[in-house]
Amino acid sequence: MPSPTYTLVQTYEWGDQELWHCDLYRLEQPDDAYELGLIDAMGEAILLLEWPDRLGSLCPADALSVDLAFDGPGRIATLRGWEGRHV
Repeated sequence: MPSPTYTLVQTYEWGDQELWHCDLYRLEQPDDAYELGLIDAMGEAILLLEWPDRLGSLCPADALSVDLAFDGPGRIATLRGWEGRHV
């Protein structure tokens, strides 16, 4: 799945769910998320957000986070926000 760097948002159908892949690097201010429909989509779809810090206080407090770090030829994924969830 390529990054939607130029379009900011790319949507996909994933079974009976809609998945939004968003690259927020070029978001100028958090309120721009309303124009993209991100705030409405948060309650309806699965959102994968690159640069979620660009949302500021609009980023949900219960968001799950995946941090990737290089480790030689591979990567290490650190998951945050899974505590207490039954996934």
